[in-house]
Amino acid sequence: MDFNSNRDHNSNREFNNGRDFGRKEELYSQAISAGKRKYFFDVKETRGGDKFIVIAESRKLFDNNTGNFYYEKNKMFLYKEDFEKFQKGLSNAFHFIETGEIPEPVVSEQEYYAPQEEAQSNESTIDGIDFSL
Repeated sequence: MDFNSNRDHNSNREFNNGRDFGRKEELYSQAISAGKRKYFFDVKETRGGDKFIVIAESRKLFDNNTGNFYYEKNKMFLYKEDFEKFQKGLSNAFHFIETGEIPEPVVSEQEYYAPQEEAQSNESTIDGIDFSL
């Protein structure tokens, strides 16, 4: 599998499940080799001019059934509004690994489980089931 299999090579546009996101070429890209894995940090821009990061991991694996190597890939999209929390969370994970100390959470449990403002409703029942605590 080609690492850039989601890319239309003729137009430099990316597709996800057939949807065209109109993304441009990478504005910045860095690859880091780590054994059988490669990590890619790509900065891209939406049509609206918003920059975001695509963090990708690519692993070379061997298929015993076919006798061929293939690449397994995983991608994560990180948007500007999440940079600060992501950076803090990653820093906390590194801190824990280095010291064994559990740092303060980036987001409280109440914030994490709180419903989105637009999804909030005054009703606590659905089809006769009471969801109030």
